[in-house]
Amino acid sequence: MGMHSKRFPDNFLWGGAIAANQAEGAWNEDGKGPSIADVSAEGVQGPVDRDVMENKYYPAHEAIDFYHHYKEDIALFAEMGFKCFRTSIAWSRIFPNGNEAEPNKKGLQFYDDLFDHLLENGIEPVITISHYETPLHLVNEYGGWMNRKLISFFQKYCEVIFNRYKDKVKYWMTFNEINNVHVIPFAAGTIKPVDGKYDLQTIYQSSHHMFVASALAVKACREIIPGAKIGCMLSLSGVYPNTCHPEDVLETYQLRRRSLFFGDVMLRGKYPNYIRRVWKENNVEVIMEPEDENLLALYPAEYLGFSYYRTTTHKAGMPIVGNTGGLSGIDNPYLETTPWGWQIDPKGLRLTCNELYDRYQKPLFIVENGLGNLDTLNEDGIVQDDYRIDYLNKHVREIREAIRDGVEIMGYTWWGPIDIVSAGKGEMRKRYGFIYVDKDDEGNGTLKRSKKKSFEWYKQVIASNGEIVE
Repeated sequence: MGMHSKRFPDNFLWGGAIAANQAEGAWNEDGKGPSIADVSAEGVQGPVDRDVMENKYYPAHEAIDFYHHYKEDIALFAEMGFKCFRTSIAWSRIFPNGNEAEPNKKGLQFYDDLFDHLLENGIEPVITISHYETPLHLVNEYGGWMNRKLISFFQKYCEVIFNRYKDKVKYWMTFNEINNVHVIPFAAGTIKPVDGKYDLQTIYQSSHHMFVASALAVKACREIIPGAKIGCMLSLSGVYPNTCHPEDVLETYQLRRRSLFFGDVMLRGKYPNYIRRVWKENNVEVIMEPEDENLLALYPAEYLGFSYYRTTTHKAGMPIVGNTGGLSGIDNPYLETTPWGWQIDPKGLRLTCNELYDRYQKPLFIVENGLGNLDTLNEDGIVQDDYRIDYLNKHVREIREAIRDGVEIMGYTWWGPIDIVSAGKGEMRKRYGFIYVDKDDEGNGTLKRSKKKSFEWYKQVIASNGEIVE
Protein backbone atom coordinates (compact mmCIF):
# COMPACT_ATOMS: atom_id res chain seq x y z
CA MET A 1 0.00 0.00 0.00
CA GLY A 2 1.34 3.44 -0.91
CA MET A 3 1.96 5.83 1.95
CA HIS A 4 -0.81 8.11 0.68
CA SER A 5 -3.37 5.50 -0.31
CA LYS A 6 -7.01 6.39 0.24
CA ARG A 7 -7.72 2.85 1.42
CA PHE A 8 -7.45 1.18 4.78
CA PRO A 9 -4.85 -1.62 4.79
CA ASP A 10 -6.23 -5.01 3.74
CA ASN A 11 -5.26 -6.47 7.13
CA PHE A 12 -6.82 -3.63 9.13
CA LEU A 13 -8.26 -4.93 12.43
CA TRP A 14 -11.87 -3.75 12.67
CA GLY A 15 -13.69 -4.69 15.85
CA GLY A 16 -14.95 -3.68 19.25
CA ALA A 17 -13.67 -3.40 22.81
CA ILE A 18 -14.94 -4.08 26.32
CA ALA A 19 -13.42 -4.73 29.75
CA ALA A 20 -14.02 -7.79 31.91
CA ASN A 21 -15.11 -5.75 34.93
CA GLN A 22 -17.72 -3.85 32.90
CA ALA A 23 -19.22 -6.86 31.14
CA GLU A 24 -18.48 -10.31 32.57
CA GLY A 25 -20.29 -10.22 35.90
CA ALA A 26 -20.00 -13.57 37.74
CA TRP A 27 -17.86 -11.64 40.21
CA ASN A 28 -17.51 -14.52 42.68
CA GLU A 29 -18.25 -17.57 40.52
CA ASP A 30 -15.90 -20.45 39.78
CA GLY A 31 -13.26 -19.32 42.24
CA LYS A 32 -12.94 -15.67 41.19
CA GLY A 33 -11.84 -13.28 43.91
CA PRO A 34 -12.94 -9.64 44.33
CA SER A 35 -11.17 -6.94 42.33
CA ILE A 36 -11.11 -3.20 42.90
CA ALA A 37 -14.05 -2.91 40.49
CA ASP A 38 -16.14 -5.09 42.79
CA VAL A 39 -16.06 -2.52 45.60
CA SER A 40 -16.79 0.51 43.39
CA ALA A 41 -20.57 0.95 43.61
CA GLU A 42 -20.55 4.25 41.70
CA GLY A 43 -17.87 3.53 39.13
CA VAL A 44 -14.15 4.20 39.18
CA GLN A 45 -14.65 7.91 39.90
CA GLY A 46 -16.80 7.30 42.96
CA PRO A 47 -16.09 6.25 46.55
CA VAL A 48 -14.53 2.85 47.12
CA ASP A 49 -15.31 0.36 49.89
CA ARG A 50 -12.53 -1.59 51.57
CA ASP A 51 -14.50 -4.82 51.17
CA VAL A 52 -17.71 -5.92 49.48
CA MET A 53 -20.65 -4.74 51.60
CA GLU A 54 -23.68 -6.95 52.06
CA ASN A 55 -26.99 -5.76 50.61
CA LYS A 56 -25.27 -3.10 48.53
CA TYR A 57 -25.63 -2.93 44.74
CA TYR A 58 -22.39 -3.06 42.78
CA PRO A 59 -22.90 -2.76 39.01
CA ALA A 60 -19.85 -4.90 38.17
CA HIS A 61 -21.15 -7.91 40.09
CA GLU A 62 -23.52 -8.92 37.32
CA ALA A 63 -22.79 -6.28 34.64
CA ILE A 64 -24.31 -7.71 31.42
CA ASP A 65 -23.41 -11.29 32.40
CA PHE A 66 -21.03 -11.74 29.47
CA TYR A 67 -19.60 -14.66 31.45
CA HIS A 68 -22.71 -16.69 30.61
CA HIS A 69 -23.77 -14.90 27.39
CA TYR A 70 -20.46 -14.69 25.53
CA LYS A 71 -21.42 -17.19 22.82
CA GLU A 72 -24.57 -15.24 22.01
CA ASP A 73 -22.63 -11.98 21.98
CA ILE A 74 -19.77 -13.30 19.86
CA ALA A 75 -22.31 -14.54 17.32
CA LEU A 76 -23.51 -10.95 16.98
CA PHE A 77 -19.94 -9.64 16.71
CA ALA A 78 -19.25 -12.20 13.99
CA GLU A 79 -22.41 -11.13 12.18
CA MET A 80 -21.02 -7.59 12.12
CA GLY A 81 -17.83 -8.99 10.61
CA PHE A 82 -15.42 -8.28 13.44
CA LYS A 83 -11.79 -9.03 12.62
CA CYS A 84 -10.80 -8.65 16.28
CA PHE A 85 -12.29 -8.23 19.72
CA ARG A 86 -10.57 -6.50 22.59
CA THR A 87 -11.33 -7.54 26.14
CA SER A 88 -9.37 -8.04 29.35
CA ILE A 89 -8.50 -10.98 31.51
CA ALA A 90 -9.77 -10.47 35.05
CA TRP A 91 -6.60 -10.93 37.11
CA SER A 92 -8.61 -12.10 40.14
CA ARG A 93 -10.28 -14.78 38.02
CA ILE A 94 -6.82 -16.31 37.47
CA PHE A 95 -5.32 -15.50 40.89
CA PRO A 96 -8.22 -14.71 43.25
CA ASN A 97 -6.02 -12.84 45.74
CA GLY A 98 -3.29 -12.01 43.24
CA ASN A 99 -0.53 -13.83 45.12
CA GLU A 100 -1.47 -17.53 45.16
CA ALA A 101 1.07 -20.22 44.41
CA GLU A 102 -1.17 -21.80 41.76
CA PRO A 103 -3.73 -20.26 39.36
CA ASN A 104 -7.46 -20.92 39.46
CA LYS A 105 -8.13 -23.69 36.92
CA LYS A 106 -11.75 -22.71 36.28
CA GLY A 107 -10.70 -19.14 35.57
CA LEU A 108 -8.09 -20.30 33.07
CA GLN A 109 -10.64 -22.57 31.40
CA PHE A 110 -13.14 -19.74 30.95
CA TYR A 111 -10.68 -17.75 28.85
CA ASP A 112 -9.68 -20.87 26.93
CA ASP A 113 -13.32 -21.29 25.99
CA LEU A 114 -13.79 -17.60 25.22
CA PHE A 115 -10.71 -17.36 22.98
CA ASP A 116 -11.53 -20.63 21.23
CA HIS A 117 -15.00 -19.35 20.43
CA LEU A 118 -13.65 -16.07 19.10
CA LEU A 119 -11.17 -17.87 16.84
CA GLU A 120 -13.84 -20.28 15.62
CA ASN A 121 -15.74 -17.19 14.45
CA GLY A 122 -12.71 -15.69 12.71
CA ILE A 123 -12.12 -13.05 15.39
CA GLU A 124 -8.64 -12.34 16.79
CA PRO A 125 -8.54 -11.77 20.58
CA VAL A 126 -6.84 -8.50 21.60
CA ILE A 127 -6.17 -8.81 25.31
CA THR A 128 -5.52 -6.23 28.00
CA ILE A 129 -3.72 -7.84 30.91
CA SER A 130 -4.81 -5.35 33.58
CA HIS A 131 -7.88 -3.17 32.96
CA TYR A 132 -8.85 -1.48 36.25
CA GLU A 133 -9.16 -4.99 37.79
CA THR A 134 -6.33 -5.36 40.31
CA PRO A 135 -7.19 -8.06 42.88
CA LEU A 136 -8.59 -6.33 45.97
CA HIS A 137 -6.36 -8.37 48.29
CA LEU A 138 -3.26 -6.78 46.75
CA VAL A 139 -4.58 -3.36 47.70
CA ASN A 140 -5.77 -4.18 51.22
CA GLU A 141 -2.80 -6.37 52.13
CA TYR A 142 0.09 -4.74 50.24
CA GLY A 143 -1.07 -1.19 49.53
CA GLY A 144 -1.36 -1.64 45.76
CA TRP A 145 1.23 -0.56 43.20
CA MET A 146 3.08 1.63 45.69
CA ASN A 147 4.48 -1.69 46.92
CA ARG A 148 7.21 -3.12 44.73
CA LYS A 149 6.09 -6.66 45.58
CA LEU A 150 3.26 -6.29 43.06
CA ILE A 151 5.84 -6.46 40.25
CA SER A 152 6.58 -10.12 40.97
CA PHE A 153 2.87 -10.97 41.38
CA PHE A 154 2.12 -9.35 38.02
CA GLN A 155 5.11 -11.07 36.40
CA LYS A 156 3.88 -14.49 37.52
CA TYR A 157 0.34 -13.71 36.33
CA CYS A 158 1.70 -12.72 32.90
CA GLU A 159 3.86 -15.82 32.57
CA VAL A 160 0.87 -18.03 33.40
CA ILE A 161 -1.45 -16.46 30.82
CA PHE A 162 1.25 -16.23 28.13
CA ASN A 163 2.02 -19.92 28.49
CA ARG A 164 -1.64 -20.88 28.62
CA TYR A 165 -2.83 -18.80 25.65
CA LYS A 166 0.30 -18.60 23.52
CA ASP A 167 -1.41 -20.40 20.63
CA LYS A 168 -4.57 -18.31 20.83
CA VAL A 169 -3.67 -14.66 21.47
CA LYS A 170 -1.34 -12.65 19.24
CA TYR A 171 -2.15 -9.12 20.46
CA TRP A 172 -1.57 -7.99 24.04
CA MET A 173 -1.50 -4.76 26.05
CA THR A 174 -0.19 -4.44 29.60
CA PHE A 175 -2.02 -1.73 31.62
CA ASN A 176 -5.17 0.00 30.44
CA GLU A 177 -4.86 3.82 30.35
CA ILE A 178 -1.90 3.78 32.72
CA ASN A 179 -1.57 7.58 32.47
CA ASN A 180 -4.94 7.94 34.20
CA VAL A 181 -3.12 7.59 37.52
CA HIS A 182 -3.29 11.40 37.45
CA VAL A 183 -7.09 11.70 37.12
CA ILE A 184 -8.51 8.39 38.41
CA PRO A 185 -5.62 7.16 40.58
CA PHE A 186 -7.35 4.26 42.30
CA ALA A 187 -8.60 2.57 39.14
CA ALA A 188 -5.39 3.08 37.17
CA GLY A 189 -2.83 2.67 39.95
CA THR A 190 -4.62 1.50 43.13
CA ILE A 191 -3.72 4.84 44.74
CA LYS A 192 -6.00 6.07 47.51
CA PRO A 193 -6.21 9.70 48.66
CA VAL A 194 -4.72 10.86 51.94
CA ASP A 195 -6.85 13.54 53.60
CA GLY A 196 -8.71 13.91 50.32
CA LYS A 197 -5.56 14.55 48.28
CA TYR A 198 -3.32 12.51 45.99
CA ASP A 199 0.41 12.69 46.53
CA LEU A 200 2.63 13.01 43.44
CA GLN A 201 5.35 10.97 45.14
CA THR A 202 2.93 8.05 45.38
CA ILE A 203 1.69 8.54 41.82
CA TYR A 204 5.17 8.52 40.26
CA GLN A 205 6.53 5.75 42.49
CA SER A 206 3.55 3.52 41.71
CA SER A 207 3.91 4.36 38.02
CA HIS A 208 7.56 3.32 38.11
CA HIS A 209 6.64 -0.07 39.54
CA MET A 210 4.06 -0.49 36.78
CA PHE A 211 6.65 0.52 34.14
CA VAL A 212 9.01 -2.19 35.38
CA ALA A 213 6.17 -4.72 35.51
CA SER A 214 5.23 -3.82 31.93
CA ALA A 215 8.82 -4.22 30.71
CA LEU A 216 9.00 -7.65 32.35
CA ALA A 217 5.73 -8.57 30.65
CA VAL A 218 7.18 -7.55 27.28
CA LYS A 219 10.25 -9.67 28.02
CA ALA A 220 8.14 -12.69 28.95
CA CYS A 221 5.88 -12.27 25.93
CA ARG A 222 8.83 -12.19 23.54
CA GLU A 223 10.31 -15.31 25.09
CA ILE A 224 7.10 -17.33 25.41
CA ILE A 225 5.17 -16.17 22.31
CA PRO A 226 7.66 -15.22 19.57
CA GLY A 227 5.85 -13.23 16.90
CA ALA A 228 3.16 -11.87 19.22
CA LYS A 229 2.72 -8.11 19.54
CA ILE A 230 2.59 -6.49 22.96
CA GLY A 231 1.84 -2.82 23.45
CA CYS A 232 1.07 -0.21 26.04
CA MET A 233 -2.28 1.60 26.35
CA LEU A 234 -2.88 5.27 27.16
CA SER A 235 -5.84 7.62 27.43
CA LEU A 236 -5.09 10.27 24.81
CA SER A 237 -8.20 12.32 24.17
CA GLY A 238 -6.96 15.77 23.15
CA VAL A 239 -6.51 19.16 24.79
CA TYR A 240 -6.16 22.55 23.07
CA PRO A 241 -5.06 25.91 24.50
CA ASN A 242 -8.17 27.95 25.34
CA THR A 243 -6.57 31.01 23.73
CA CYS A 244 -3.38 31.81 21.86
CA HIS A 245 -1.96 33.53 24.95
CA PRO A 246 1.53 32.08 25.40
CA GLU A 247 0.76 31.08 29.01
CA ASP A 248 -2.24 29.02 27.84
CA VAL A 249 -0.20 27.44 25.06
CA LEU A 250 2.76 26.54 27.28
CA GLU A 251 0.67 25.15 30.13
CA THR A 252 -1.44 23.11 27.71
CA TYR A 253 1.74 21.67 26.20
CA GLN A 254 3.00 20.76 29.67
CA LEU A 255 -0.35 19.21 30.51
CA ARG A 256 -0.32 17.08 27.37
CA ARG A 257 3.23 16.02 28.11
CA ARG A 258 2.06 14.76 31.51
CA SER A 259 0.18 12.02 29.61
CA LEU A 260 2.78 11.49 26.90
CA PHE A 261 5.39 10.96 29.62
CA PHE A 262 3.99 7.44 30.03
CA GLY A 263 4.42 6.75 26.33
CA ASP A 264 7.92 8.22 26.43
CA VAL A 265 8.97 5.74 29.12
CA MET A 266 7.13 2.69 27.79
CA LEU A 267 7.80 3.16 24.06
CA ARG A 268 11.17 4.92 24.06
CA GLY A 269 12.48 2.91 26.97
CA LYS A 270 13.81 5.68 29.19
CA TYR A 271 12.78 8.52 31.42
CA PRO A 272 12.71 11.82 29.48
CA ASN A 273 14.81 14.76 30.62
CA TYR A 274 11.82 17.03 31.29
CA ILE A 275 10.48 14.82 34.09
CA ARG A 276 13.51 15.62 36.26
CA ARG A 277 12.36 19.23 36.65
CA VAL A 278 8.79 18.11 37.42
CA TRP A 279 10.08 15.80 40.14
CA LYS A 280 12.42 18.42 41.60
CA GLU A 281 9.74 21.11 41.79
CA ASN A 282 7.30 18.71 43.45
CA ASN A 283 9.78 17.06 45.84
CA VAL A 284 9.41 13.68 44.13
CA GLU A 285 12.18 11.12 44.50
CA VAL A 286 11.43 7.88 42.66
CA ILE A 287 13.23 4.92 44.20
CA MET A 288 14.63 2.54 41.58
CA GLU A 289 16.54 -0.70 41.71
CA PRO A 290 19.85 -0.82 39.77
CA GLU A 291 18.44 -2.98 36.95
CA ASP A 292 15.21 -1.06 36.44
CA GLU A 293 16.30 1.45 33.80
CA ASN A 294 18.11 -1.25 31.85
CA LEU A 295 14.88 -3.31 31.77
CA LEU A 296 12.94 -0.30 30.47
CA ALA A 297 15.52 0.19 27.72
CA LEU A 298 15.64 -3.45 26.66
CA TYR A 299 11.90 -4.16 26.67
CA PRO A 300 9.84 -1.22 25.41
CA ALA A 301 6.29 -1.71 24.23
CA GLU A 302 5.98 -2.57 20.55
CA TYR A 303 2.91 -0.51 19.67
CA LEU A 304 0.72 2.18 21.20
CA GLY A 305 -2.90 1.36 21.89
CA PHE A 306 -4.90 4.37 22.93
CA SER A 307 -8.37 5.67 23.71
CA TYR A 308 -9.77 8.80 22.09
CA TYR A 309 -13.24 10.13 22.83
CA ARG A 310 -13.17 13.92 22.83
CA THR A 311 -11.15 17.11 23.20
CA THR A 312 -11.28 19.99 25.64
CA THR A 313 -9.51 23.33 26.12
CA HIS A 314 -7.22 24.48 28.91
CA LYS A 315 -6.57 27.91 30.37
CA ALA A 316 -3.45 28.60 32.39
CA GLY A 317 -3.99 28.32 36.11
CA MET A 318 -7.28 26.43 35.98
CA PRO A 319 -7.78 23.26 38.05
CA ILE A 320 -6.79 20.08 36.24
CA VAL A 321 -9.51 17.44 36.41
CA GLY A 322 -10.55 14.52 34.24
CA ASN A 323 -12.42 11.26 34.00
CA THR A 324 -12.54 8.11 31.90
CA GLY A 325 -12.93 10.16 28.73
CA GLY A 326 -9.85 12.30 29.29
CA LEU A 327 -9.19 15.75 30.70
CA SER A 328 -12.11 18.09 31.40
CA GLY A 329 -11.53 21.78 30.83
CA ILE A 330 -13.41 24.62 29.15
CA ASP A 331 -15.83 23.76 26.34
CA ASN A 332 -14.80 24.51 22.76
CA PRO A 333 -17.52 26.65 21.11
CA TYR A 334 -16.83 25.03 17.72
CA LEU A 335 -17.80 21.52 18.81
CA GLU A 336 -20.99 19.61 19.58
CA THR A 337 -21.47 18.15 23.08
CA THR A 338 -22.99 14.85 24.21
CA PRO A 339 -25.53 14.57 27.08
CA TRP A 340 -22.57 13.73 29.34
CA GLY A 341 -20.69 16.87 28.37
CA TRP A 342 -18.14 15.17 26.14
CA GLN A 343 -17.28 17.26 23.10
CA ILE A 344 -17.22 15.51 19.73
CA ASP A 345 -14.07 16.23 17.70
CA PRO A 346 -13.34 13.84 14.81
CA LYS A 347 -10.65 16.13 13.39
CA GLY A 348 -8.90 15.91 16.74
CA LEU A 349 -8.48 12.16 16.22
CA ARG A 350 -6.53 12.74 13.01
CA LEU A 351 -4.43 15.31 14.83
CA THR A 352 -3.77 12.90 17.69
CA CYS A 353 -2.77 10.08 15.32
CA ASN A 354 -0.24 12.34 13.63
CA GLU A 355 1.05 13.68 16.94
CA LEU A 356 1.65 10.18 18.32
CA TYR A 357 3.20 8.70 15.18
CA ASP A 358 5.51 11.68 14.74
CA ARG A 359 6.64 11.27 18.34
CA TYR A 360 7.09 7.50 18.53
CA GLN A 361 7.33 6.08 14.99
CA LYS A 362 5.64 2.91 16.20
CA PRO A 363 2.35 1.39 15.07
CA LEU A 364 -0.82 2.82 16.59
CA PHE A 365 -3.95 0.91 17.53
CA ILE A 366 -7.12 2.91 18.24
CA VAL A 367 -8.54 0.56 20.86
CA GLU A 368 -11.24 2.83 22.31
CA ASN A 369 -13.43 5.34 20.50
CA GLY A 370 -17.18 5.63 20.78
CA LEU A 371 -20.25 7.61 21.71
CA GLY A 372 -22.11 7.17 24.99
CA ASN A 373 -25.66 8.43 24.71
CA LEU A 374 -29.23 8.02 25.92
CA ASP A 375 -30.83 5.35 23.74
CA THR A 376 -34.56 4.63 23.50
CA LEU A 377 -36.15 1.48 22.14
CA ASN A 378 -38.99 2.26 19.72
CA GLU A 379 -42.19 0.22 19.37
CA ASP A 380 -40.39 -2.21 17.05
CA GLY A 381 -37.69 -2.82 19.65
CA ILE A 382 -35.02 -0.93 17.69
CA VAL A 383 -32.87 2.03 18.67
CA GLN A 384 -32.73 4.63 15.88
CA ASP A 385 -29.25 5.84 16.80
CA ASP A 386 -28.35 7.97 13.79
CA TYR A 387 -26.22 10.11 16.12
CA ARG A 388 -23.96 7.10 16.71
CA ILE A 389 -23.70 6.38 12.98
CA ASP A 390 -22.74 10.01 12.39
CA TYR A 391 -20.07 9.89 15.12
CA LEU A 392 -18.68 6.63 13.73
CA ASN A 393 -18.53 7.85 10.15
CA LYS A 394 -16.83 11.13 10.97
CA HIS A 395 -14.15 9.47 13.08
CA VAL A 396 -13.50 6.68 10.55
CA ARG A 397 -13.05 9.32 7.84
CA GLU A 398 -10.41 11.06 9.93
CA ILE A 399 -8.62 7.77 10.59
CA ARG A 400 -8.44 7.26 6.84
CA GLU A 401 -7.02 10.76 6.47
CA ALA A 402 -4.39 9.98 9.10
CA ILE A 403 -3.43 6.86 7.14
CA ARG A 404 -3.10 9.04 4.04
CA ASP A 405 -0.85 11.32 6.11
CA GLY A 406 1.50 8.34 6.50
CA VAL A 407 0.46 7.18 9.98
CA GLU A 408 0.72 3.41 10.58
CA ILE A 409 -2.54 2.31 12.22
CA MET A 410 -3.14 -1.36 13.03
CA GLY A 411 -6.83 -1.28 13.72
CA TYR A 412 -9.91 0.28 15.28
CA THR A 413 -12.04 -1.18 18.07
CA TRP A 414 -15.21 0.72 18.88
CA TRP A 415 -15.66 1.07 22.62
CA GLY A 416 -18.68 -0.80 23.77
CA PRO A 417 -19.98 -2.66 20.69
CA ILE A 418 -22.54 -3.99 23.16
CA ASP A 419 -23.99 -1.92 26.01
CA ILE A 420 -21.94 -2.44 29.19
CA VAL A 421 -21.62 -0.82 32.60
CA SER A 422 -19.92 2.56 32.19
CA ALA A 423 -16.59 2.76 33.97
CA GLY A 424 -16.90 6.31 35.24
CA LYS A 425 -20.15 6.17 37.20
CA GLY A 426 -21.32 2.57 36.96
CA GLU A 427 -24.29 3.51 34.78
CA MET A 428 -26.15 1.43 32.20
CA ARG A 429 -28.09 4.37 30.77
CA LYS A 430 -24.91 5.71 29.18
CA ARG A 431 -24.93 3.37 26.21
CA TYR A 432 -22.21 2.90 23.61
CA GLY A 433 -23.26 -0.30 21.91
CA PHE A 434 -24.47 -1.32 18.50
CA ILE A 435 -26.31 -3.93 20.57
CA TYR A 436 -28.85 -2.89 23.20
CA VAL A 437 -28.92 -4.77 26.53
CA ASP A 438 -32.11 -4.64 28.57
CA LYS A 439 -30.82 -3.49 31.95
CA ASP A 440 -31.09 -0.25 33.91
CA ASP A 441 -28.96 1.61 36.45
CA GLU A 442 -30.57 -0.22 39.37
CA GLY A 443 -29.81 -3.64 37.90
CA ASN A 444 -33.32 -4.36 36.63
CA GLY A 445 -33.93 -5.96 33.24
CA THR A 446 -34.01 -9.18 31.27
CA LEU A 447 -30.49 -8.83 29.77
CA LYS A 448 -32.08 -9.41 26.35
CA ARG A 449 -29.83 -8.35 23.47
CA SER A 450 -31.24 -6.47 20.45
CA LYS A 451 -29.64 -4.78 17.46
CA LYS A 452 -29.63 -1.01 17.08
CA LYS A 453 -29.71 0.74 13.71
CA SER A 454 -25.96 1.31 13.99
CA PHE A 455 -25.39 -2.47 14.04
CA GLU A 456 -26.08 -2.77 10.32
CA TRP A 457 -24.08 0.35 9.55
CA TYR A 458 -20.92 -0.83 11.30
CA LYS A 459 -21.36 -4.15 9.52
CA GLN A 460 -21.23 -2.27 6.21
CA VAL A 461 -18.23 -0.21 7.31
CA ILE A 462 -16.28 -3.41 8.04
CA ALA A 463 -17.45 -5.24 4.90
CA SER A 464 -16.33 -2.31 2.74
CA ASN A 465 -13.04 -1.91 4.68
CA GLY A 466 -14.08 1.63 5.47
CA GLU A 467 -14.96 2.60 1.93
CA ILE A 468 -18.66 3.17 2.70
CA VAL A 469 -17.82 6.28 4.72
CA GLU A 470 -17.03 8.07 1.46
